[in-house]
Amino acid sequence: MNLSSLDLNLVVALRALLEERNVTRAGERVGLTQPAMSAALARLRRHFDDPLLSRVGSRYELTPLGTVLRDRSATACDVLERMFSSQADFDPATETREFTLVSSDYGATVFGVALARALHEAAPGVRLTFQQTSPTLLENLPTLLSTVDGLLMPHGVIDGFPAVDLCTDRWVCLVADDHPEVTGDLTLDHLARLPWAVYQRAYDAPVARQLSMLGVSPRVDVSVPSFHLLPELVAGTRRIAMIQQRLVDRLPAPGVRVLPCPFPAVPLQEALWWHPVHTQDAGHIWLRDLAQRVGQTLR
Repeated sequence: MNLSSLDLNLVVALRALLEERNVTRAGERVGLTQPAMSAALARLRRHFDDPLLSRVGSRYELTPLGTVLRDRSATACDVLERMFSSQADFDPATETREFTLVSSDYGATVFGVALARALHEAAPGVRLTFQQTSPTLLENLPTLLSTVDGLLMPHGVIDGFPAVDLCTDRWVCLVADDHPEVTGDLTLDHLARLPWAVYQRAYDAPVARQLSMLGVSPRVDVSVPSFHLLPELVAGTRRIAMIQQRLVDRLPAPGVRVLPCPFPAVPLQEALWWHPVHTQDAGHIWLRDLAQRVGQTLR
C-alpha cells in the first residue's frame, strides 16, 4: 500500500465513525457536515470493500472488520498525534503538553508521586497521566509504547527497548500477625505449603522465576490487579504475599507482619522504558532527564 496515494484525513474519520457508530455524531466530533462524513464513509467502504457499519434496526453495529479497525484506527491516530506534536525545543516553564505513562500501582505510588511533584514544580502547565498496566500488556508492547510516553516496569520482564534506571527495591513477605503456622521466620516449606495472594503479573516477575528454580510453586488463593490490596488479603488469613519494601512502608498494614524472604530474592530495579520513536523528541528528552533525577533522590 502506497501511503502517498491515501488521504490520511480518512484515518480520523474512520476512528470517529467506528467509535460513535453514528454519521452525524462522528461528523460533529471531527468538524465535518453530515454529507461530508457520509462521503468519507462511502470512500472507506470502497477502500476496505466492507460496509464497516451495518444498520440493525434503528442503530448501526460494527462488522467484524469494523471491530478490528476500531482499535487500529485509534492506535494510528495516537501515533500520528504524537508524531506531529514532536518538538525540536522544549521550554518546561511555558509548555502545556501532556505526558502519559503506563504503570502498576506500585510504580505510580513509589516513583510516580515523586515525579508528579517534581513536574509540577518545574513545568506547571504540563500534565501527567498514568494508565494502569494490564495482564495483556506484553502481547502488543511495541504498539502500546508507540502511543504513550513510557512504561514504568522493572528489569527482567521486558527488554529490547531503551530505558533509564530509576530506583531499586527489595522484596519482603507478608503474613498475618496471628498466623497459626508462622510464629517465627518464614521457611521455604511455608512458601510451598501455604496459600498465596499475588499480583496479577506475579508469574512474570524475576522473583517468581527464582522460586520456580528453588522448586517452589506458589499455591495461588487469590490474584488481584493491585499491589495495594495484598496486605488486606493477608490480614486474618493463612495467606502469604510478596511485596516491595518501599510500597509496604507507605501502606497502612494493620494485622500484618513484614518478614524477610527465606531465600536471596533478586532485587527489583525499576526503570522507565520508551519506544525508540520518542528518543530524539525534545520534550521526551526533558521528561527522561527529570525522571532520572527524581530516581536519584530515591536511591
